[in-house]
Parts: sequence; structure tokens; C-alpha cells
Amino acid sequence: MMGCLIPSATPVDTACACFVRQRMVASLPKTQLVSFSSAVPQFHQWERRERSRTWPSLSMYAAVAVPVMGGRLWAVEAVTDTVETPTSQEEGEEEDDGEEGEGASLPTPPTKLKTGKAALPLKRDRRRSKRFLEIQKLRENKQEYDLRTAISLLKKTANTKFVETTEAHFRLNIDPKYNDQQLRATVSLPKGTGQTVRIAVLTQGEKFDEAKNAGADIVGGEELIQQIKGGFMEFDKLIASPDMMPKVASLGKLLGPRGLMPNPKAGTVSTNIPQAIAEFKKGKVEYRADKTGIVHLPFGKVEFSEEDLLINLMAAIKSIEANKPSGAKGVYWKSAHICSSMGPSIRLNVKEMVDYKLAGNV
Repeated sequence: MMGCLIPSATPVDTACACFVRQRMVASLPKTQLVSFSSAVPQFHQWERRERSRTWPSLSMYAAVAVPVMGGRLWAVEAVTDTVETPTSQEEGEEEDDGEEGEGASLPTPPTKLKTGKAALPLKRDRRRSKRFLEIQKLRENKQEYDLRTAISLLKKTANTKFVETTEAHFRLNIDPKYNDQQLRATVSLPKGTGQTVRIAVLTQGEKFDEAKNAGADIVGGEELIQQIKGGFMEFDKLIASPDMMPKVASLGKLLGPRGLMPNPKAGTVSTNIPQAIAEFKKGKVEYRADKTGIVHLPFGKVEFSEEDLLINLMAAIKSIEANKPSGAKGVYWKSAHICSSMGPSIRLNVKEMVDYKLAGNV
């Protein structure tokens, strides 16, 4: 039975003391009293020196509180029958080794070779489906493509059972937290979006019948506002006349997070209700830069022809260029990518994209 006494005042010290190795305890005189702050460095130094040794048995420790002059004294006792100690010859060899012994470490067991998705170098690829990993091989990673080649690759990567939407993502050199660097506008895609848009109109008086005749799916006034407050959201766009905006203000908390709140910049607050309905039915799309300065917008469906997708994409690019914020400095376009809903991104050559000219007038 071997032991040493370590003064301590907290259970944390007790927990640390309980993990002291048997050999560290045995190296101290049985009756020596040391402070915890001075004992721990000694234990760590001894552990570094003896790290390369393998002891045949580990000790079990018991911490016993002993009252001494009104305080507490923690006795850490090593409970073991046999302990192998290094011989004097081994100790001499250890002293001769010097720092070489300190740097030695236990041999590491051989690692098991990974197979399948676990062997892929990129972590994000390990979570991809087999379909995605196959179509990802169709394009070179980080290679920049011209517009026509990129759209052709995009159509090849769309092989799901449903008709995927084509998306464009542009990283701009702007910081939207400043008012003069915010970007929010609309663009009318010449070939449409390929989606059926449900339009609701908030108006009153004579414009009520105008909205119905223009093709609005839902038309209402104060009664429609009450329905929306009750949770009715069966529409994709909400258009309001200016005289209804004071009443629509109460819907801000419901419509704002969904991107449905009428806004003049988005073209959803208009005095010409029939024109606004026609534009959104034909393919008018609203876009805005997120907090990182990236613009995301759809520009068609994969079932569109390559020429139609190219026309829509160029319309979006020209619109973003025309609505450049006044506070944007330096290089405006940082990067551009296109992809299908379930496909990998395809990087575009920004210089070629901005300078690209369509053949003929669109």
C-alpha cells in the first residue's frame, strides 16, 4: 500500500488527484505534504518522462478526506499488489537518452482503409447521392465555361423524374448592410419562367372588376385581408393598389418573411393593376441580393430549348448590370454559376458573360 498526502480545498482538486498515475504517487515519499499547485507540474513532468514505458498493471485510487486542523486533507492511495519499477541500468540509459526519451510516443495501430463514399476526399461529397456523384463528373470542377457550353451541360445534368428549374447565382462586390449597396429589382424574362403563377389582388372600387378581367386568381379587399390574417396563403404573388397599402401594413409580420409583402420596387404596388398582372403572368421575376451579396433567381425550366434559356439568362444579367447600386466600387461581378434544381453548379466565365452579345434582336 503506497500513498501521498495532497492538500486540497475543492472537489475539482480531488477529481484531478484521483487520476494521478500509480507510478507518480509511488515516486513521492509516503509522508510528504505538498501543495496541489506544486504537485501537478511534478506529475506532468514525470508523465512525459515515463510516457514510453508500459506498466503491467494500473492502480485503482481512493480519495479519503482527512480533517487536519479545521481543514481537509485528501489522501490519494494507490491500491495494488505488484508494481514493476525500472532497474538502475534502465534509469541510467534513460538519463543518457535525454530529450530523445521525452519525444518518444506509443506506436499507433494501423488505420483501416476507407471504402465507398467514406474514401472521397471532400466531406460534402460523402453525403451526396450516387446519381449526383455520377452527373458531377460531366463538368470539370472550378473550370469556367462560356454561356452556350454551360447551358448545354446544365441540360445534361438534369436527369431527375420531374422537370427541374434552372437557377442562376451571381456573387457581386456589394455589401447590402449599406443603403447605397442594396440591390432589389425585377426582370421580365422574354421566354417566361415555365411556372403557373397564382396572383391575388387587394383593391377596391372600380379596380375590383379590372383585376378580375385581367386574369387575377383571387381578388378582394378588407375581407381578403382578414382571410390572410387567419392563415390563408394560397397565392404566389400579392398585388395591391396604393389606396390599400395603409390597411396592408398590418400584414407585414405575416407576409414579410414569405417575401409576399407588396412593394413598389418589386412592382407589386401599382395603379395599373391589369398591366402588373399581365407582367407577372408572362414571366416577371423579382430578385434581390442577400446579406452576403449574392443574387439567386430562376430563369426557366430544363425543358426549354438552349436558345430560350440563353435569352432568359442574358435578360437577367443585363437587368442586374443596369440596376447596379450607386455605392458599388471596383469590380462589380465576382463570380457566376448556373445549375438545375438537383444538379451541380457550373461556373461561368464572367468576362465572356458580361461581354456576350445575342445574335439579332430579342
